[in-house]
Amino acid sequence: MDQNLACRQALASAFQALSDEAVRAGWPEGDVALALAELAEERVIEMTAKVIMEGSMHPQIVAAGHRRS
Repeated sequence: MDQNLACRQALASAFQALSDEAVRAGWPEGDVALALAELAEERVIEMTAKVIMEGSMHPQIVAAGHRRS
């Protein structure tokens, strides 16, 4: 849990800056918040799918894929 909190704290200022930049560009604050939440959700889905796929693959195949990346 402490690692998650530390990560959030490390990202908070960059996240706020991104949000502020979008609002300054003319996007309504609510739209910005929703778009950021949707992007975060998509990332979580991608990461979950990756974990599922790697978990269902033979460990040697997964290791070979990581070496190519």
